[in-house]
Order: sequence, then C-alpha cells, then structure tokens
Amino acid sequence: MSALTLTVLGCGSSSGSPVIGCDCAVCQSDNPKNRRSRCSAWIEVAGKHFIIDTGTDFRQQALREKIPAVDAVLYTHPHSDHINGIDDLRAYCFRKKQAIDIYGNSFTMENAQSRFEYAFMPPCKHWNRPVLVPHILDGHGKTADIHGVSVQYFALPHGRWQVLGYKIGNIAWLTDISDIDETTIAALQGVEYLFIDCLMMEKYPSHLSFELAVDFSKKINAKQTYLIHTTHKLDFDAINAKCPPNVAMAYDGLKVTTEC
Repeated sequence: MSALTLTVLGCGSSSGSPVIGCDCAVCQSDNPKNRRSRCSAWIEVAGKHFIIDTGTDFRQQALREKIPAVDAVLYTHPHSDHINGIDDLRAYCFRKKQAIDIYGNSFTMENAQSRFEYAFMPPCKHWNRPVLVPHILDGHGKTADIHGVSVQYFALPHGRWQVLGYKIGNIAWLTDISDIDETTIAALQGVEYLFIDCLMMEKYPSHLSFELAVDFSKKINAKQTYLIHTTHKLDFDAINAKCPPNVAMAYDGLKVTTEC
C-alpha cells in the first residue's frame, strides 16, 4: 500500500472568490477560507505527482503549495477555469526536459489540441513551451494505469456536456457535475474522501446544489465529504453550520491522506 495525499489547490467556481467588483459579505470576508481559487487538486502517490485540472489560477496554486513536479494531468473537461492554466506546465517540462502526459475524454483532448496547438508539438532545444502528450479516457467506470497508479474514471453529466470524475485509492473527485448515475454511486460506495461539486444552495442546470450534494454523499456513504466548486454565495462558516457531521466545505490548501 502507498500513502496518497490530495491537496485542494482550489475549491472555487469559475469566478473565484472574491469576485471582481463584488461587495457581498463573502467577498469582503476576512476569513481566509472564503478566498477560493479555481477548482483543482494535486495528488501525491507512489512518488508521482498528478494534477486534476490546470485552471486559471494554476501558477499561483503551484507556487503556494511548492509543487515540485508534474507527472500527469487528469482533466475533467475543457471549460476555461479548468484548462486555461495549461501553459504553466511548461515550467515542469523545462525543469525535467520531459513531456507531460495529460488525460481526458475525446472531447477534452480535441478541444485542448485545437486551442493550445503549440503545446502538442515536439520539444525544441529551449523547452520554452509546454510539451504535452494526450491520452484519451473514453467510456464509463473504467480503470487506467497512469504511471503505475490505478485511476478509475466516470463519465458524468455537466448539463449538456460530459465530464470525467476520478477515483484514486479511497479518494473521489467529482467536480462540475449535475447528476450521478447508480453505477457510479455503486462504484464509489464507502469511499473515504469524496470531493463533490456544490455550486450554491439553489438548483442550477449544470451543477449540484447543496441539497443534491449532501444527498449524493449519503447515497455514496462517504466517510467524509468536502464540497468543492463553490461560489461566493456560500459562506464557509454558515454552510458548515448547515452540514451533516461528515460533510464540510473544502478550502484552498486542505490536505487529506489515505492509502492507495
């Protein structure tokens, strides 16, 4: 068994928190846990370093957490708040003089190669841009061996889009989802840590509400659930007061450790 540590690089929605120009109580809050960068995670396992999504704030997140290397990136989908930090992977390519493997469904990989064509070219002697190797993860509930680590992935709805949720060891990361099917619920039964989308209290077409996120946590029977991709409408302390005992708001910099 290997130790597996997940660090929440960011738990915020596409606008982050505080939101530019907003004077609401959360955006003006002195509580550092109400400051949320875009949704992303860093996983350390078996000597490898995986990133889930390189969002708009990836550079600052990597500096804050002192991420030493990136062996692979697991992409959930190609919305800008999950992929637009892709250029900052070049620092890791430059340091090791190696390409980085990236993973996602066909739609995400095609989108990335269309928008960031330069990042998929062979390396030049200067290593002055990202050098990425795409790998397609299509299907549902399948398992891929990524640098010797078993990664299970699930195709889930994000409104009309399809995104990937990931399970590594006893940790599941399900962001930007609007529903979870019964086969995924069964596959995640009893997971130790569940990180689950929770945009706001109200219903939203392409995300889970607080009520739905808590309901899915109960169905999955997660030992501990953390709410991610949360907007500035959710105050850290106020929402935690509403949460069941095994559910809590995530925050930037949160770390959990389990076995893989």
